[in-house]
Amino acid sequence: GIIGAGRVGPVIGAALGGAGHAVVGITSGSDDDRVAGILPGVPVLDAEEVLRRSELVIIAVPHDELPGLVGGLSELGAWQPGQLVHTDPAYGIGVLEPAQRSGAIPLAVHPAISFTGTSMDLRQLQASFAAVTAPAPVLPIAQALAVELGCEPVVIDEEDRAAYAEAISTASEFSRAIIGQSTSLLRGIGVENPGGYLSALVQSTIETALRDASDPPAL
Repeated sequence: GIIGAGRVGPVIGAALGGAGHAVVGITSGSDDDRVAGILPGVPVLDAEEVLRRSELVIIAVPHDELPGLVGGLSELGAWQPGQLVHTDPAYGIGVLEPAQRSGAIPLAVHPAISFTGTSMDLRQLQASFAAVTAPAPVLPIAQALAVELGCEPVVIDEEDRAAYAEAISTASEFSRAIIGQSTSLLRGIGVENPGGYLSALVQSTIETALRDASDPPAL
């Protein structure tokens, strides 16, 4: 089951559904029609009912909402034994501790893509990596889930999640800001379709930078 019907939750559900999991429910969001398009036939339920029906629960809610959601459902006694996964880059498994007390297996899996909330994300997942954090005995479960999403799993220690989140935020937010500034300047001097104009330049520059970053340092 999926708790969170924004851009991430439905795509994660669709990817796991394609890997053979039965998606039994998803919570309501701001765009239920779009969710129905990517997860046709999946019932929209409240969070407690999603938990009741599910052996594996994916939590894909905004960063600031995650601790309160986990704690609130714990106060209601809604958590039950099973696998519990969240997709936030900054949190490890500590945020899931209230659910863990009820027998849930805590897993943190963050696919490193910029989600659009459409089926295009499913293709992106096939070429991406996912950060996984979990207790050592169940780490293979988190890694297997990442593989089922189409990602290559990379283990991130609990104490390193904040640094990991900073790296993800820096790469995504600064990229958007720089491209926004550049296209605004081009638009200001009359260049039509500035995004298209910069496309080849930006992609080739980023590919070169990523390739250079992947090469081992010279001795």
